[in-house]
Amino acid sequence: MNYRQPELRRALAADYAIGLMPLTARRRFENLLLDDPDLRAEVARWQESLVGLTGSLEPQPVSDHVWQRIVARIEPQRLHVPEKPPFWSWMRVAAMACSLLIAVLVGVIYTRDKPDFNATLVADNQQPALTVQAFDRYLKVEPLAVASVDSDRTLELWAIAADGVPVSLGVLPNDGKGRIELNERQRKLLSGQTTMAISLEPKGGSPTGKPTGPILYKGQLASL
Repeated sequence: MNYRQPELRRALAADYAIGLMPLTARRRFENLLLDDPDLRAEVARWQESLVGLTGSLEPQPVSDHVWQRIVARIEPQRLHVPEKPPFWSWMRVAAMACSLLIAVLVGVIYTRDKPDFNATLVADNQQPALTVQAFDRYLKVEPLAVASVDSDRTLELWAIAADGVPVSLGVLPNDGKGRIELNERQRKLLSGQTTMAISLEPKGGSPTGKPTGPILYKGQLASL
C-alpha cells in the first residue's frame, strides 16, 4: 500500500481520529505516525475538527405547545399496539369455537336429507341389482350387481305410475351409479304406487320418449 498518496493519508487519518480503524490496522498506523510528522499533523487536524462533536450540549427548555405537539404525535401510536390477552381469554375463545363447531355438526346431522322412498331393483332372476333412494328433489342410485353395458348403449331409468305409462327420469352411467335431479312433474310421480324400471337404450337415451330396449331391472317404491 502506497502511504504517500494524499487521498489515502487523509482517509486513514480520518478513520484513526474517529476510531473506525481495526486494532491491527491501528497499530500499524501508529507505527507510521512515529516517523511521519506530516501524517501526525493530518490526524491532529481531524481531531480538532471533530472535537466539537464530543462536547456536551446545554439543555434547552421546551415550550408547552411544542411539548403538547410531541405528545400528540406519540400517544396515538400506542393505540395500535394490541395488548397481549391473558391465557384464560384464549381458552375462553377456544371453548366458544368448539361449542359452535359442535352445534353446526349436530345441525347438519339432524337436518340432512332423508329419502322419502326406497326401491330395490332386481333382474329377471330376482337378484338385487340396484337400489334407488328418492329424495325431495333428486334420486340416488347405487349399483349392487349391474351387468356390463356396451359403450354404445345407455341405461335409462323410468317411473311407471298406476296408469302404466312410463316416464323417463334420466339416463345413468353405465356402471349404474348416479344422481338424477327431478323436475316438478317427475317428483309428482313418486309414491308407493310407483314402479321403477331400467331399460337398455341407444347411447344418450330413448329416441321416442318410451322404453325401446329390454327392461333389465325393476322394483316397487316403498315409503320409509
